[in-house]
Amino acid sequence: MESSSSRQVRRFRWKIENFSLIKTKKSYSDIFFVGGNPWRVLIFPKGNNVDHLSIYLDVPDAATVPPGWSRYAKFRFTVINQIDPKNSTSKETSHNFNAEVSDWGFTQLLPLSELRNLKKGFLMNDACLGLVEVDVPTDEIIDLRLLSLVESDSNELNGKEAEISKPEEINIAPPGQGETKSTNQQLPTSQPSSHSETIKPEEYPSEEDMDALFTSLESVLASHGVYSSEEVKDALSIIEEALYMAPLNFFETGKFSTLDKAFKVLSSSDCSSALAVEQKTELLAMGKNLKKLPHRVAKATQDKTLLAEKESVKLTLTHDLENSLNFFEQGKAELKQIELKIASLLEQVDEEQKKKMNILAARMEKFKITNDKKMELEALGKEWPEYEAKVKAAEDELKTVAAEWSRMKDFISSMKESFIKGTN
Repeated sequence: MESSSSRQVRRFRWKIENFSLIKTKKSYSDIFFVGGNPWRVLIFPKGNNVDHLSIYLDVPDAATVPPGWSRYAKFRFTVINQIDPKNSTSKETSHNFNAEVSDWGFTQLLPLSELRNLKKGFLMNDACLGLVEVDVPTDEIIDLRLLSLVESDSNELNGKEAEISKPEEINIAPPGQGETKSTNQQLPTSQPSSHSETIKPEEYPSEEDMDALFTSLESVLASHGVYSSEEVKDALSIIEEALYMAPLNFFETGKFSTLDKAFKVLSSSDCSSALAVEQKTELLAMGKNLKKLPHRVAKATQDKTLLAEKESVKLTLTHDLENSLNFFEQGKAELKQIELKIASLLEQVDEEQKKKMNILAARMEKFKITNDKKMELEALGKEWPEYEAKVKAAEDELKTVAAEWSRMKDFISSMKESFIKGTN
């Protein structure tokens, strides 16, 4: 059995009104604190891409947690059967939350067909009621911001089985609000440690009965002044100690419920009758406004963190744009050099093109001359046999002439003496 200093169990009631009119995909509850840590309920009234009511436990400040941070919790979700509470549907599981997986729960808690069936009792007066029970082993929380803080709460375990007090009420954001991004919405329909069950013999009164009871109880307590002077002094001390702290530091202590109770003590005690009407009205207004502060602080913290994230994005974009500008300028200079080279090469191309044209023209002229000579040679080849025949005939003729010439020579020679004698 765990000791009271190592565990804290608290139970909160949630309610979705005007269920049939909801258009938004998801809604968040108000922020509540267990074990010194903020939590909230994330609900998909029309299912997280399934035909079931989907519900998860969410860490609202996951975007601002330090590196290596984690937070372990056991928790149970219940959808109350408003006709017969014994038939309420419940599922429980456990999870080690961290910055990467900041919400966990059940994608298929209750079929929408069963939820919308008015005879089943889960939807009455167009309202769906439920409970979330969160059990946090405080000595296992790895949260550097909370190591030196110890929470004191009336709902802590006292070395025995958990005795849960009256559930505190948390509001589910109406349609169109609470659209903060969830980091892990597509979760398994169930976890290994989860199971479905029917609520054990604990009877749940109707919403109207509980509202009437606690409204009348506040009036009774206020009229009877049930708080002693010591309790009033303690309440004043608690309020002063809290108000001397920065709001963010105070809400991180997890003592919100203690401060809320202190305001109720002041506004309900006999001592409040000594206050002026305006002062008492202001005190009551402060107590009422106090319930809204955790959500406002959480939202402001997220907005502040968002600005830091945007500043980081801005610096990254500026650096990237400077690199792009340098790249552009360098590319522009390189392109200029390339263009100059291209211009020079184009001039060379023009010169070479002229040379090419001159060579082509000379070749063409040479081609024509060569072709003519070739044709002449071919024609000569065709006439060559004729010329050879003429040469042969000429040679034969020359031989004949030579023979005749020789005969004439011989004849003259033989006749020479006769001619000489005749002249003498």
